[in-house]
Amino acid sequence: MKIDGVFSGGGVKAYAFIGALEVIADKRLEFERVAGTSAGAILAAFIAAGYKPEEVRELLDDLNLQDFLDPPSLTKIMPGSKWFFLYFQMGIYKGDKFEKWIYYQLAKKKVYTFSDISEGYLKVVVSDLSLGKLVVLPDDLERVYGIKPSEFPISRAVRMSAGFPYFFMPKKIAGKTKSIVVDGGLLSNFPIWVFESETNKRMRPILGLKLSDSPQQNSPKQIKNALDMLHALFSTMKQAHDARYIAKSEKSNIIFIPVENVQTTDFMISNDEKQKLIESGRDKAEKFLKQWSY
Repeated sequence: MKIDGVFSGGGVKAYAFIGALEVIADKRLEFERVAGTSAGAILAAFIAAGYKPEEVRELLDDLNLQDFLDPPSLTKIMPGSKWFFLYFQMGIYKGDKFEKWIYYQLAKKKVYTFSDISEGYLKVVVSDLSLGKLVVLPDDLERVYGIKPSEFPISRAVRMSAGFPYFFMPKKIAGKTKSIVVDGGLLSNFPIWVFESETNKRMRPILGLKLSDSPQQNSPKQIKNALDMLHALFSTMKQAHDARYIAKSEKSNIIFIPVENVQTTDFMISNDEKQKLIESGRDKAEKFLKQWSY
C-alpha cells in the first residue's frame, strides 16, 4: 500500500530510522511522497531518490561520521582561530564534505535537482533567519527567492536543513534576497503538517517517524542556571509548534522512537550505539504497525 512519510530531525539519532524503515518495507508499505527536517531530510531525500531500506542501511553502515567534521584549514595551524570562525562565520565546521557526500549518493540514482524527482514527492524544511520564516523546499523557492526548482540541488537543500546552528556554518540563498539559512528544526523539527491540503483531504495515509517520546510523555525540564535555560529555549523553539499540532490531530499516525543518552551532534558515536538505535527503531515500528489503523 502507498503511504506518505514524514521524518523528524535528530542528528545522529536518525540511525533509528533504518530499523523502522526495514519494518515498514516488511509490512509492504511503500512511500509515495516524503518530507523531513534536518536528519529526517537526509532520509527523505534518499527515499525520494529511490533508495530501498537495505541500501540506506548499507550507505550509513559504510559511513564514518567524523569525515563530515571539516573545520577551515587555518584551525589546524592556529587551533584558537576556531572561535574567530564561530563568531564571524557562525559555525565551527563548513559542512562542505557533508553536502558533497549527499550529492554523490543522490547522483548514483541520477538525482541532482528537484526536477529529477516527481513534483511534490519531496519536501525539505529549512529556517530562513534573514526573513524570519520557515521555508519549504522546493515549494517556496520561486515565490520567495526567484529560483527555479530545476536549478536547485537537492544536496544543498538537505545540507541547509541539517545545518545545526553554531555546529555547521549556515548556508546562504542568493535570489531576490540574500538569506542566511539554518537547520529546519529550529522552527519545525517534525513537519507532519506539510502534506495537509487546503481541504484537509488526504490522498493516502500519512505515517510520521519522530525521534522522541509522545509530547504527553515528555518530562518537565529542570532549569537551574543560564545554560539550562539556553538549552530549554532552543528545545522549546524546536518542539512547541509541532507538539501542539501533534496533540490536536496526528498522534495516532506517528511512530515515536525515544532516543536516550545520544547527543544530536555526537559524530563519535560507536558502532554498538548505532546498532542499538537501529534496533530501537525496529522495535517501536513493529509495535506501532501491529495496531495502526490506516
